[in-house]
Amino acid sequence: MNPMSEAQSKERPGSSVSGWPILPLTLLLKLAAIFLIIVAANGGQPLALLIPLAVLAFLASILSWFGYFTLQPNEGRVLILFGAYKGSIRRSGFHWTNPFYSKKRISLRMRNLNGERLKVNDKRGNPIEIAAVVVWKVADTAQAAFDVDDYENYVEVQSESAVRHLASAYAYDQGEEDEFTLRGGGDEVNTALTRELQERLSKAGVFVDEARITHLAYAPEIAQAMLRRQQAEAIIAARTKIVQGAVSMVEMALNDLKEKQVIEFDQERKASMVSNLLVVLCGETEVSPVINTGTLYH
Repeated sequence: MNPMSEAQSKERPGSSVSGWPILPLTLLLKLAAIFLIIVAANGGQPLALLIPLAVLAFLASILSWFGYFTLQPNEGRVLILFGAYKGSIRRSGFHWTNPFYSKKRISLRMRNLNGERLKVNDKRGNPIEIAAVVVWKVADTAQAAFDVDDYENYVEVQSESAVRHLASAYAYDQGEEDEFTLRGGGDEVNTALTRELQERLSKAGVFVDEARITHLAYAPEIAQAMLRRQQAEAIIAARTKIVQGAVSMVEMALNDLKEKQVIEFDQERKASMVSNLLVVLCGETEVSPVINTGTLYH
């Protein structure tokens, strides 16, 4: 049989009753055993009946104690009878059930998994450091108990694998047009991580409430080089904006002068003015004006 074809475990309600009504019966059995032993010791007849009844009452009282258990809020117990799953109990309180049941406790509370920093390569092959936090809880106690060997370790291993896969599927900060990146993707990247984790961890009966990237940086060996690249890109972007603004201003100035007929420009005068305005508008330092008392030609 193909292991993938086997049906997954599914949680179902287990049977139990309140432990408070059963507790007096357990105490009565123990008192009855003590009473029968005292009667038999004082010569009560028939001994062949009193002694077995005393032993049975004492054993029943001892066995009954194994059926009691308590559950706190957001806690569950998986009931197992000789290797067979008999249901799960989620109701908080004092319970009594079949004393022969094995009772495995599973917490149903929300948990945080603060992942370690992982060194992986992003989509473009750049080494980066990444870490994530995962908020999760057990949703199906049967799957958590029977479908994986250790569901807590399963969550840790699969979370690390999902973060590594996510990092390799996105570029750190330089994606193609309209492409999400690890640095700029924000909620979209976190949603993708949550979705992948839920798909992986559903096999263990685990519900993923949230997953978020908590640390993201270039690996130390390329951090300085990438920082210089980012600075260069920022300078180029700023220069582009400045030049675009300066060209627009020069064009506006020339059009206004022409429309108001302040001065007529030939091509050489226009080129000189454009050159001077671009120097003033694009220069990094203040420009000292030079007064021309002659003409452009002399």
